[in-house]
Amino acid sequence: MIPYLPLNQINARYNPELQDAVNRVITKGIYLLGEETRLFEEEYALYTGTQYCTGCGNGYDALWLIIRAYKEMGIFTDGDEIIVPANTFIASVLAITHNGLKPVFADPAPKTSLIDIEGIEKAITPRCKAVMLVHLYGRNCYSEEIASLCRQRGMKIIEDNAQAHGCIYNGKRTGSLGDAAAHSFYPGKNLGALGDGGAITTNDSALHATIQALHNYGSALKYHHTLEGVNSRLDEIQAAALRVKLRHLDADNNRRKEIAKRYISEISNEAVCLPIVPDYDGHVFHIFPLFTEHRDALRLHLEEAGIKTLIHYPIPVHKQECYKEHGTQSYPVAEQQARTELSLPCHPAMSDSDAAKVIEAVNSFHI
Repeated sequence: MIPYLPLNQINARYNPELQDAVNRVITKGIYLLGEETRLFEEEYALYTGTQYCTGCGNGYDALWLIIRAYKEMGIFTDGDEIIVPANTFIASVLAITHNGLKPVFADPAPKTSLIDIEGIEKAITPRCKAVMLVHLYGRNCYSEEIASLCRQRGMKIIEDNAQAHGCIYNGKRTGSLGDAAAHSFYPGKNLGALGDGGAITTNDSALHATIQALHNYGSALKYHHTLEGVNSRLDEIQAAALRVKLRHLDADNNRRKEIAKRYISEISNEAVCLPIVPDYDGHVFHIFPLFTEHRDALRLHLEEAGIKTLIHYPIPVHKQECYKEHGTQSYPVAEQQARTELSLPCHPAMSDSDAAKVIEAVNSFHI
């Protein structure tokens, strides 16, 4: 059986380093707001090319904290709108609505599965205060055209970088391109912890200071609470593990790209639509999606060949029960991709022979 994402195999490659990191934390006996978290924040800020990094509980919290901080600073107010892709994971939208703001969905471009300037322009209203750029599947969503439009309109750019650790645009990493970025370290991510974890990166000192207070009960000084904050802190064990895995992230991403390049060049089945990737710097293949009108049949075919697959986001956010007020809206590309997307195994512990078996199995599928 070829698993979709065997985390035990992925982490086993760095097992001695991970065990040393965990033991270091246990020996010190400090589990929150200690040296490991401070060092990881410094190292991850340096890696992303930003001035500031704040560790937090998870990727959703990172998005929530950015939006909440902008509210505390008077930049956002209740009822303001944030443009968000119609094909994202629900956490992107929850962070907006849980802060009393409104999501305005934009349909993605069919060739990239990402929102582009045309989609953003169609979605802008007078109350739009930000665009959330989701680097979906590990693919960069940022462009100079989008940045220029946002500057003209006075709109913030919030990066949802949960799937794109290490991705590059014009020599800069995602997470440093917008006004602020949210990162998830869920175990299955390209940079995954041994449990939940997240971070916010930014070059905005005022935003950073507000987030630093918000994520620790609204307190920058112990027992002095200037804001109604929350408890969302990256723990020392996760920070120590992430420091280990950060050192291997670029190599792991390169392995993902090697597998993805093989898929793109060697899968020839006309029943499936593969990603078009002109710039491999701008993609780290957290997910390798293909699209087919025969998804269920292909998935069964691959299962019978001993290959596990996943379906990502089969129900668009605007069709979810919790957002039924958006249910009558139509986003044709997002809906079509939700109906046809199938994710192939693509991870750094995958062997060349397993990749060849996946390619052979997809090519042998017939309607």
